[in-house]
Amino acid sequence: MAKKDAPPRWDRKMQQRLARGEAAALGEFYDRFASLVHGLAHRVLGDEQAADGITREVFAHVWQHPDSYDPMQGPLRTWVAALTHRLAVQRLHATETAALADGGPGSTEELELKVRHASVAARADYIVHAMPAPLRAALELAYFQRRDYRQTAADLGVTEDEARRRLRLGLQLLATAHDAPSPGAPPGYGGAA
Repeated sequence: MAKKDAPPRWDRKMQQRLARGEAAALGEFYDRFASLVHGLAHRVLGDEQAADGITREVFAHVWQHPDSYDPMQGPLRTWVAALTHRLAVQRLHATETAALADGGPGSTEELELKVRHASVAARADYIVHAMPAPLRAALELAYFQRRDYRQTAADLGVTEDEARRRLRLGLQLLATAHDAPSPGAPPGYGGAA
């Protein structure tokens, strides 16, 4: 694997501060990533209380194991999203498996499909929120407001070619949501599982 570019300065400094046990660093980390963590957990689990529990678990893990983040593997944001995603999928799988064992409706295949669907949906949400604002704006106009590329170009004040480029790039990024490994696979910094 090719060596990645050096991580942003904030990520390196935050990792170092967390490793030193600075409580103020955890507060800053929480302020920056709490909505991302809770949103991803809620997207996977579909339950506010369960998402709150995963959020607490993620921040406890960060506090107790700050060295588990390797700045050379990617941005801190991607790492915390991958951690959240993995823990939420594990919780969903455990909860649904327990419900099946207690005689709940469905089958193992339906359970795996439900977990996979929740996983892909959460990854798609993360991709949309992490993409550059110009790409996100173009996709939101096209998807939510049903604009074609000409209308999108006019709304954004860009050329039609630029609007098509933004839509194409945004859709290409979004298509990678389906490329995530199965829920039982180990997490990757690329945001997968």
